[in-house]
Amino acid sequence: MSDVQKIERLTSRPQFLAAAKGVSQARGAVVVQRLDRNDGDPVIRVGFTATRKVGGAVVRNRAKRRLREAARAMVPQGGVPGSDYVLIARMGTTARPWDRLLDDVKSALTRLATPQGPSDGRAAFTPTNHAPK
Repeated sequence: MSDVQKIERLTSRPQFLAAAKGVSQARGAVVVQRLDRNDGDPVIRVGFTATRKVGGAVVRNRAKRRLREAARAMVPQGGVPGSDYVLIARMGTTARPWDRLLDDVKSALTRLATPQGPSDGRAAFTPTNHAPK
């Protein structure tokens, strides 16, 4: 059982702000932000947040509880060691069917785990694909 990934919680505001400077993916009812810490520590840290746009305190707490459970299920398989993740609840997080919420988190984690090219979606310049004819 030594291959079980260690997961901790983000607890302070500077940790959340640092993760916000990383890459992010919005999928359905969740936005996932990822920051590669580059500190050699294989621990995955995860934080959860919901803005007041989501609803009152009861709705925000329910959304964060659902995100915590989704992260508990998906981060061990899809998380990159040495990364900080922040899961941000969106408007439909509390009403989203459980299977679809898990799919949202899984697809965001998968997308963030793959290396990204240019952020605007265009192909990177290489002399071979831009050679004059």
